Amino acid sequence: MMNGNGCGEAVTSSLTWSVGLLNGAHKYLTAETFGFKVNANGAALKKKQLWSLEPCCDAGEEAVRLRSHLNRYLAVDQFGNVTCDAEEPGAGAIFQITVSADAKGQWALRNTNRGYFLGASADQLVCVAKAPGPSELWTVHLAARPQVTIRSIGRRRYAHLSATGDEIQVDAATPWGEDTLFTLEFRDGRYALHTANDRYLCPDGKLIENCAPECLFSLEFHSGYLALRDVNLRYLSPIGSKAVMRTRSNSVTRDELFSLEDSVPQAAFVGFNGKYVSVKQGVDVTANQDEVSDHETFQLEWDKETGRWFVRTMQDKYWSLESSSGIQANADKGSANSLFELCWQPDGSVTLVASNGKLVGAKKSGHLFANCEPGDPAAKFHFALVNRPVLVLRCDQGFVGRKGPSSPRLECNRASYEVVHVERADRGVCHLKGNNGKYWGIAEDGSISVDSDDTCGFYVELREPSRLCLKTADGSYLNADKNGAFKAGAADPSQATLWEY
Repeated sequence: MMNGNGCGEAVTSSLTWSVGLLNGAHKYLTAETFGFKVNANGAALKKKQLWSLEPCCDAGEEAVRLRSHLNRYLAVDQFGNVTCDAEEPGAGAIFQITVSADAKGQWALRNTNRGYFLGASADQLVCVAKAPGPSELWTVHLAARPQVTIRSIGRRRYAHLSATGDEIQVDAATPWGEDTLFTLEFRDGRYALHTANDRYLCPDGKLIENCAPECLFSLEFHSGYLALRDVNLRYLSPIGSKAVMRTRSNSVTRDELFSLEDSVPQAAFVGFNGKYVSVKQGVDVTANQDEVSDHETFQLEWDKETGRWFVRTMQDKYWSLESSSGIQANADKGSANSLFELCWQPDGSVTLVASNGKLVGAKKSGHLFANCEPGDPAAKFHFALVNRPVLVLRCDQGFVGRKGPSSPRLECNRASYEVVHVERADRGVCHLKGNNGKYWGIAEDGSISVDSDDTCGFYVELREPSRLCLKTADGSYLNADKNGAFKAGAADPSQATLWEY
């Protein structure tokens, strides 16, 4: 998975993708932790089923190496034995991808050194087939976070929902706001493209409410980039002067190639005066607007070394502490004066600590200055994660989802995810709703179910670029417990579960 949002080049290791490979028996290719054994026995996509797909362009644009979670390479020896114990890839570690010609778009992996196809026989991996049969066909399951931004390689632009909300256009220079966020839904071995307005992309470019069979696309890998193919074997690409996303060509060029990038968090802040912080009127950062637009949306870019954040505007400038203690959006990235610490408060608000050690606060005029002390109400802001109209939550045990089709209770060890709809309310509160139209509710024992007609308030606390905490309105954090239990419990932030979102 790439990390981008217009922050220069996407950050990957040679365009490496993390995937799971599912065989015809619906089992995953697995690298066991003991003895570097490999098999196809995995029941779900977990750590041992993760493989890094490394392009090997000198052997062809569909040539790859497969590296396990133990950093060992899958290889085939001269006798057809499949191994996964080499720290460095040899000649037997290169596989050529062939995509099936049917709508399923399954992969066959031909070992380039031996010339035979990788398959599964009982619990063993073999490489003895001269042509791919059912045992040699693999379904590709992307292991990346399902919520992404999409960048066209040919156009060098990002996809976004059109202003009318009825199509996807690929002409954004930077992925800004919730309309550039897409969810890749893995369904029956293929992928549906789900938009922020709860619609699905059809091959003709239209967006519809329900995921029809024609909305499913198979995945292909070309020189480190992805292509998406419809049931009629045509590929998605930006078409015409409006760069509308739809299928047309039955061959792959740069126009049909895309990269998927992690969506960097973008937020809005509301000051003590009830106004949104904005740069609409120039370089002065001021809490003076009633609604959220691009001018009130700020990208939060993590500085790992300090644990602080750069705050970026749509104009590619950064908040900075000036000599007058004022906050202006006129800096380039890199200055220590542009780093701010987010400190989450028990009442659900957040304070921002500037490089001078003072809290950022709003004057009566709305202008922001870093000259406040702890406890000053002018230094409290309400926070909204504006480019996440939906959330997909995951912890070490798995995804957050319902215990079963007939059970509303949520657990955090599910193999597949459920989308959580976020409804923003006042003063930083949000309401969380399931696909069944019901709201999250909390029982007396702290368990959480998606069966309530009444709203329940939650706060979102951003802790890292891809991790957050969820807190109830009364200050209890939502935590992962033993055996997948998902509960509201401790009020201590140091004990709170960090949810990947």
